[in-house]
Amino acid sequence: MSEHEIETVDVVEDAPGDAGPAPVVAVVGRPNVGKSTLVNRILGRREAVVEDVPGVTRDRVAYDASWSGRRFTVVDTGGWLPDSSGLAAAIAEQARLAVELADVVLFVVDATVGATDVDEAVVEILRRSGKPVVLVANKVDDMAAEADAAVLWSLGIGEPHPVSALHGRGSGDLLDAVLEALPKEAPPETFGEADGPRRVALLGRPNVGKSSLLNRLAGEQRAVVDEVAGTTRDPVDELIELGGRTWRFIDTAGIRRRHKENQGADFYATLRTRSALERAEVAVVLVDAGQPLAEQDLRIISMVVDAGRALVVAYNKWDVLDEERRLYLEREIDRQLHHARWAPRVNISARTGRHVEKLVPAIETALEGWGTRVPTSKLNQFFADLVSSHPHPVRGGKQPRVLFATQAGVRPPRFVLFTTGFLEEGYRRFIERRLREEFGFPGTPLDITMKIRDKRGRGRR
Repeated sequence: MSEHEIETVDVVEDAPGDAGPAPVVAVVGRPNVGKSTLVNRILGRREAVVEDVPGVTRDRVAYDASWSGRRFTVVDTGGWLPDSSGLAAAIAEQARLAVELADVVLFVVDATVGATDVDEAVVEILRRSGKPVVLVANKVDDMAAEADAAVLWSLGIGEPHPVSALHGRGSGDLLDAVLEALPKEAPPETFGEADGPRRVALLGRPNVGKSSLLNRLAGEQRAVVDEVAGTTRDPVDELIELGGRTWRFIDTAGIRRRHKENQGADFYATLRTRSALERAEVAVVLVDAGQPLAEQDLRIISMVVDAGRALVVAYNKWDVLDEERRLYLEREIDRQLHHARWAPRVNISARTGRHVEKLVPAIETALEGWGTRVPTSKLNQFFADLVSSHPHPVRGGKQPRVLFATQAGVRPPRFVLFTTGFLEEGYRRFIERRLREEFGFPGTPLDITMKIRDKRGRGRR
């Protein structure tokens, strides 16, 4: 390799393109019927906790899976079970949640035991729901046990699929049945269609006013509004005319700070909220201006930044603030939102409609920044001036330099820096700050990655 050739090594890989939200498959059943073993079999790896004790699933319960090229999310509901008292009621509640918020329910029955009273109670819930249900007859380890599986036709929810989650017998046929039951795959999301409505996700803590804002924007009562936190559990899409154009608003369930063992509706709601964010182009994060900024607010904003979506921060209930609270809020914003100072800010009241009309210009500004592209010639002139006037500090006798840069993409803007060494985080933050000062990028995160070469021309590993 000549000294002029550059061999590179990726420090941070570009994020994969948006593939859209994955449908949710919930695995439901009594304790110790093999739900977690089945989840591991579907994943093709051991991730779910498996132990011969009822109800041991306690930690992470959602997993990314795929079969025949189709992605979906598997949710192991085993961790929602309490102690043995009230077990039937607990499983029934688990089934209700799965029915309400999953796309397909995998109902697992131990074929060697047969259908119990608890199983039949769950079947009633599943049958009334109308949701797709795939009946799994587990622990069918050989041909002799298939007769046990056939008896489960009596449950009246369709064909029992005999499998051995432990040994893998019948798992391929089961997954084919799951794919058949999944909703038809949505067409790929295309950002910025010429005539299509831009997609806006409403995010925020429970009871912060998202549904009230959606109703205010729509001019009528569309979403359920209740004083009980977390009333909205599923995203609701609304086409709304604002500022002379149509927008698609996605009202999402509130994100709580923590979920006790990732249980129940709140866990599913967070899963759905992430899917809604995947579908959106810009997120409006509502914050209760009357309360101190909480860890939940900062985590939601971080979710938007990590997802690479445009961002607008709307401070709701502004009409009830006194001067002292407004002063404190300004200090909180300056201190705690330093990583998102670039986000347009709007002070509104969803209840009275005050300044709600300012949302559209803020959203348009964020989307414009999100799609901004800098010509390569301007970008490299900018970096030449930057490196000349503010070189990277010398570390260990070495001073890494930016050789050249290119903008690899937009939505969000992605930059690749070709360097002679690793750039410290502080210097990368400095580069981002100067990029914003020079080219704007309001309302959008920036993705800055490096490709490094050693001075000897060899890619560093």
